[in-house]
Amino acid sequence: MQASQIPAAPRGSWLREHSEIGVSLLLLLLGVLVLTDALTMNVDITQRGPVGPRTVPVVVGVGLLVVAVLLTLDVLRGGRGEAEGGEDIDLSEPSDWRTVLLLAGVFLANAVLIGPLGFPVSGALLFWGSAYALGSRHYDRDPLIAAGLSLVTYFVFDNLLGVPLPGGPLMGVL
Repeated sequence: MQASQIPAAPRGSWLREHSEIGVSLLLLLLGVLVLTDALTMNVDITQRGPVGPRTVPVVVGVGLLVVAVLLTLDVLRGGRGEAEGGEDIDLSEPSDWRTVLLLAGVFLANAVLIGPLGFPVSGALLFWGSAYALGSRHYDRDPLIAAGLSLVTYFVFDNLLGVPLPGGPLMGVL
């Protein structure tokens, strides 16, 4: 085949073949943002322990930069992501908007109710509502599991981790 007979590559085909570089750029930008935020954080020397509050964000930011560089090198050397073959979904079926809207409503209700009702009550509603939205119909078991999970979460965060969560009207009881 002569050079004049070789079909020209469609415009933008290089970018299509190397689309994972877009993910690399996103990871690079995210890494720079995390590092910038971590390194400009105001830390009082008296608040700092052996491992300061900057440590984890710096490690995450550096990790994001390393992954971005490694992904870019892999793509430029010809590496490609695998096509989605293991999914158990039928792409011809429509989206389940009922579930999406129910979950969005549950999260919005939790955001509104956490202040006046406290985390134990709003968390129980969040856990039970999420289970219901995702298809569980065990009306006798789900509220009990949700209440238990909410109380355990409240105690772990409030007492063990020292992260204060609003207790609401149950503050004196718990």
